[in-house]
Amino acid sequence: MGNELVIFFWNLVAVGGLMTLGWAISLALRNVTVVDSLWGLGFILIAWNSFILADAGPGRSLLLCLLTTVWGLRLSAYLTRRNWGKGEDPRYGSWRKTAGERFWIVSLGKVFWLQALFLWVIAWALQHGIVQSAPYALTWLDLLGTGIWAAGMIIEAVADAQLAAFKRRPGNRGRVMDKGLWAWSRHPNYFGEALVWWGVFIIVLSTPVSFWTVVSPILITLVLTKMTGVPLTEKTIAEKRPEYRRYIETVPAFFPRKPKRERQR
Repeated sequence: MGNELVIFFWNLVAVGGLMTLGWAISLALRNVTVVDSLWGLGFILIAWNSFILADAGPGRSLLLCLLTTVWGLRLSAYLTRRNWGKGEDPRYGSWRKTAGERFWIVSLGKVFWLQALFLWVIAWALQHGIVQSAPYALTWLDLLGTGIWAAGMIIEAVADAQLAAFKRRPGNRGRVMDKGLWAWSRHPNYFGEALVWWGVFIIVLSTPVSFWTVVSPILITLVLTKMTGVPLTEKTIAEKRPEYRRYIETVPAFFPRKPKRERQR
């Protein structure tokens, strides 16, 4: 356990350094939205740093690193492409306006270091699973967790692709995306991301003394549903698109539900 705590500490230092570098870049660009691109990369950094420091071998540790890398690279690439050339996210813009001239230093703690801390805690299950070497052989929990991870990965990727395609059509400007997975949930991408981390947790349950890591998927689910995910996103959208209020009344925010049929007149 002592060695594990040391690895946890160095992972916090590593992801804090990554976010500090991102903060420096944001000052040059005058745009803190770059932090979005670092979210997935931070998990990749923690995974492989844990793998190297623990001198882990093939098996569960490598599986967790590979799953995290696939998920993190896709998410980082998607968010970078989505945000490229579009200016600062309105959510961060409102914080900049409130903080005024002090935002340059406020953003270091409120945006970058805070995200580093959340990222590190969410990755507790990931870190624990990579550091633990027993049991060496994969179990049914590894297979179940990988299946849940894959379902979440597919849902998140498909939802992002559907939304991107919708936004590319000029005729959809100002309209609400309510087709495909978005007819089942107002935030299917967030639901998919939560599934990814519940899948990781199930994999980690194969290792000794691991149930405490349930804090990781619980935290990411709370972040997505109660903190910076659904609430902030919907506040921005509802202010710009009155049609979104009807969407809220008919489609669940997070957990998917079969779309309701339109009543025939």
